[in-house]
Amino acid sequence: MALYPPLEPYQHEYLAVGDGHELYLEQCGNPDGVPVMVLHGGPGGGSSPLLRRLFDPRHYRIVLHDQRGAGKSRPHAGTDHNTLSHLVNDIERIRRHLGVSRWQVMMGGSWGSTLALSYALEHGDRVASLVLRGVFLCRRQDMDWLYTEHGAARYRPEQWQRLVDALPAGEGTVLARYHAALAAGEARSGEGMRLAREWTLWETHLSALIPLAGLDVDGHAWSMARLETHYFMHDGFLPEPLLPRCAQLRCPVEIVHGSYDLVCPPEQAWLLHEALPDSRLRWVPGAGHATSEAGVGEALIAAVHRLEQRGDLA
Repeated sequence: MALYPPLEPYQHEYLAVGDGHELYLEQCGNPDGVPVMVLHGGPGGGSSPLLRRLFDPRHYRIVLHDQRGAGKSRPHAGTDHNTLSHLVNDIERIRRHLGVSRWQVMMGGSWGSTLALSYALEHGDRVASLVLRGVFLCRRQDMDWLYTEHGAARYRPEQWQRLVDALPAGEGTVLARYHAALAAGEARSGEGMRLAREWTLWETHLSALIPLAGLDVDGHAWSMARLETHYFMHDGFLPEPLLPRCAQLRCPVEIVHGSYDLVCPPEQAWLLHEALPDSRLRWVPGAGHATSEAGVGEALIAAVHRLEQRGDLA
């Protein structure tokens, strides 16, 4: 099953959400179709044209936006008034702005899965179903896996050493030191952008099962690095741990996870599946973390088809 062909938005705009933030918002597919929301990862990753291709454009009204500080949203990489609660409220504001009574599918990958679960827990009557990829539970141990020498560093030691060596001498964890340096820096400064690039390269190397050579991350490095360190230093701004609350969810949930995901180890998908009363977990053999990994996008499309066949989508 291939991805749907590339398509362009039929509408795009900026939506003011308060606190000086304006969100880039786009709609693709059928303006009269079944409304779905697709959430990007990061935090700070921004939406990709690839995400438009996970739903049949003849049948679905596909809504994407760049979260606060990410992608084309303004201010770029802004961390003021930028917490999980703000992002959840922004989705509600978008829903009302577009006149959508209920998201028939909310799809989120990586950090987008954290946000999708958080939104569904707060606004359960506004979500008919969830499709989650590369589940990220945003526990302290999940962030330690990414940013200490005891986790993913053991699988990518050369890239980990590069991440550490890029830092100026100092005390504290790698996460804390990057956060402090990036919070004080600016994108236009050579030093700020250098550190942002190294931060983003580390995660990009982990995202593919076979690390890619010649990676160019400059387009989103500043927002990814600034917002990830901002959020992860505050445990994702979660009001309470996410996993224990998920048993409250009553909507069907499709989970897609690469069997060799080094960004979000598969344990997270399994624990979520075990906690959810109405979920289905699909492993993608031989795949890593990214949507672009072989088989991942196709598995997401198949997950939507399963929801259609169950009659869960209007």
